Amino acid sequence: MDFSQLSISSLPIPFEVLSHFREIKTIFLEEEVKQKILRCREYLDSKMQDSDQLYYGINTGFGYLQNVRIDADQLEVLQENLIMSHACGMGDEVPHDVVRLMLLLKIKSLSYGHSGVQLETVQRLVDMYNNDVIPVVYNQGSLGASGDLAPLSHLCLPLLGKGEVYYQNKKSPAASILSSLNWNSIRLKSKEGLALINGTQFMSAYGIYSLVRSQKLLHWANHIAAISFEGFDGVLHPFNDHIHRVRDHAGQRYVAGEMRRLLEGSEIANGKKSQVQDPYSFRCIPQVHGASFDTFHYIQSVLMKEINSVTDNPNVFPEEDLIVSGGNFHGQPLALVMDFLAIAMSEIGNISERRTYQLISGLRSLPPFLVKNPGLNSGFMIPQYTAAGIVSENKQLCTPSSVDSIPSSINQEDHVSMGANGAVKLKRVVDNVERILAIELFTAVQAIEFRRPLRSSELLEKTIVAYREKVSFNEKDRILHDDMIRSVDFLHQYSII
Repeated sequence: MDFSQLSISSLPIPFEVLSHFREIKTIFLEEEVKQKILRCREYLDSKMQDSDQLYYGINTGFGYLQNVRIDADQLEVLQENLIMSHACGMGDEVPHDVVRLMLLLKIKSLSYGHSGVQLETVQRLVDMYNNDVIPVVYNQGSLGASGDLAPLSHLCLPLLGKGEVYYQNKKSPAASILSSLNWNSIRLKSKEGLALINGTQFMSAYGIYSLVRSQKLLHWANHIAAISFEGFDGVLHPFNDHIHRVRDHAGQRYVAGEMRRLLEGSEIANGKKSQVQDPYSFRCIPQVHGASFDTFHYIQSVLMKEINSVTDNPNVFPEEDLIVSGGNFHGQPLALVMDFLAIAMSEIGNISERRTYQLISGLRSLPPFLVKNPGLNSGFMIPQYTAAGIVSENKQLCTPSSVDSIPSSINQEDHVSMGANGAVKLKRVVDNVERILAIELFTAVQAIEFRRPLRSSELLEKTIVAYREKVSFNEKDRILHDDMIRSVDFLHQYSII
């Protein structure tokens, strides 16, 4: 299926498409979407001409300043001031992949015709995406409640010819890039600034980014666990479907089935065993991995609902002649699941490190630290240290962000989700799990060599052969950092699903 082009229509964007977000090179607005945006803007313009009524953020100030009326001739200045004053991000620059997702998700949210933006404004966001003009956005500054105000302000500064962007791999002032592309800066109309920066696209983009990577890592976790199982000469009984039918969690049954599939036909797995049971990190793979799979699917449902929704404020309903102020920008639904996914993925790393530890422990006829001449050689001693240190870091990162709230805007915004912090550290957890799994793979393939001449299953042997093209057997001590980095790269490049 070709994912290079995405049309923005009234239909939800499916996860199958977003899971290939790096392949989406161009997006375009369907005609029905353009008409919805135009109708909503025309309706809002008419309300501004014909009514003395106050509408939050349209002809009033923001937050605690909600009761300050703004004169009609100052409405455009109000919106520009909003974006400039709220561009208060700090910290590290957001990765380009995440910023591109922010652009895509902001365009989608504005496409429903309930935000009151100009078509010209949405089209410029589309042009930025299609021309790979990537705004410089920072990962600190959002409370995850009034919308992701600071990061979305940085995302939208280039519309005004302000801020910085990356273009052709170079960071430049946005004004100079607009000039080189013959783009005029956008003159925002009433409400537009608020529509642009009220929303959950910072949290959502990080969430989608981490969810897509988590999906791949969850499948890798099963695959690598099967290789470790072979290296440890494990017992097959715990994967018998009869066990899992009487505790019918979908994820558990799925993982047990995957383990049976991955190990089918293995000489090692079907050989005679001296032990009756294995440690939990092997015996309970279906229960532990399966719980994280179930968590993944729940979080996927929440995130897909969120990215296909309108999350700015107020919302405009031309057909009903309504402009309604509410709280769709509040990130609580996301904040909770970001923390949940971090915990679920951290546990994948946790059990992975335990398997690594078992493999180097000199058990099951394996040499200590999986190396010849242990003592002279330290072998795989320190990769396990590294995995343990990363696992510990993840445990610290999994303290929930969503349990915190600090009031802002003179207590007008008195409960916030802190989902943005949760989203940023979720990415760190996922990055860490990838490294932990790479270390387990590095260790497991070393261990399985000590089972030769017995062979594993056809599926696992194929992976082992491909891996050995990147990382050779460790005969004696060498700089293992290089092998570990190659192992991470192998997880990126080799396809198992």
